[in-house]
Amino acid sequence: MPLPQPDDLTSLVLRTEFGDEGAWDAVRAALDAAGDYPHATYVSELRYAGVGVEALVAEEAAADEDKQIVYMFLADAATMKDAGHPLLAVDLSDEPGRTFRVPARWFPDISANLSIANMDFAEFADAADGSGTFHGFDEG
Repeated sequence: MPLPQPDDLTSLVLRTEFGDEGAWDAVRAALDAAGDYPHATYVSELRYAGVGVEALVAEEAAADEDKQIVYMFLADAATMKDAGHPLLAVDLSDEPGRTFRVPARWFPDISANLSIANMDFAEFADAADGSGTFHGFDEG
C-alpha cells in the first residue's frame, strides 16, 4: 500500500485512529487554525487504521525512489485524546522511525521548514523535551 503523496509544499497528515469522528474534525480544525495558509494534506482512509511507525517505514523503504516521502505526521490515538492534538512526526528518510510529538500550534512552523528543506527533521526532534514533544526552540 504505497503512501499517498502530499500536495505541493504541504505535509502529509495520516489518520490512524478512527474511533471518534468528532476528534478527527477537531484535529483538522486545530491544525488549520494554527497557520495562515494550508500546511497539511489530510488522509483519512480506513486501510491505515492502527498502522504503526515500523510498517510505514518499511512501506516507504520499498517504494520507488521518486514516490518516497521523507517525513509524515500521524494523527493517532494520542493525537485524538489530547486537547493540544499532538501529531506524531515520523522520519522516513534520514533516521527512519525516529519520532517526536508536535502540538497543533507548532505544526505550521515545522511543516513549512521541512517542506522547503530549510531545516532537517533531526533539528526539531533534538529540540523535543523529555516527553518527546516539541514546544519550540529555547530562545535563551
